[in-house]
Amino acid sequence: MQESALHSRMQAKKKDSYFEQYDALVYGGFIMAGSINKSKWFLEKTNQWRNKKLAVFCVGASPEGAKEIDTVLHNVLTDEQCEYMKAFYCPGGLRYETMPTGLKLAMKAFASLMRKKKNKTEDEKAMAEMISHSYDIADHKYITPIVEYLMS
Repeated sequence: MQESALHSRMQAKKKDSYFEQYDALVYGGFIMAGSINKSKWFLEKTNQWRNKKLAVFCVGASPEGAKEIDTVLHNVLTDEQCEYMKAFYCPGGLRYETMPTGLKLAMKAFASLMRKKKNKTEDEKAMAEMISHSYDIADHKYITPIVEYLMS
C-alpha cells in the first residue's frame, strides 16, 4: 500500500471528521455468506452522512443478474438507507491462488457440496461448475452505474 493511502486509512480509522471533506462516500467489499464483507462500520455511519452521495458495492463470483445477488442487494440496506443511498453489484470471479487459506478451504468445501448435491437446479449446476476453479468475469463496465449514480 502506498504511504499516502496508508496514512489516509489510518486517519479515517481515528475520527469520523476525516470524512467531512468529501461530497461522496463509497464502500466496497466482497460478498460472503450473503452480506458485504466488513461493511457493518460504514453502514452504521451512513445516517450521519445523509448530506453526501452514498453508495455501497460488492463484488462476487456470481454472474450479472443472478437471483442470489438481488437478495443480497435487497438485504444490505435498511428501508431508511434506501432513501439516501444505493447498493451495486460488480461481478468479479474467483482467484483461489490469492485467497487466504481459510477462505480457500471454505470455498472448496462449498464447491464440493454443490457438485454432490442431488436434483440441482440449472442455476446450481452452473454455480457448481463456476466455483470449482478460478475464473475472472470482471469488467470495467460494471463501474459505470456507480459513477453515474455518484455524478447525478
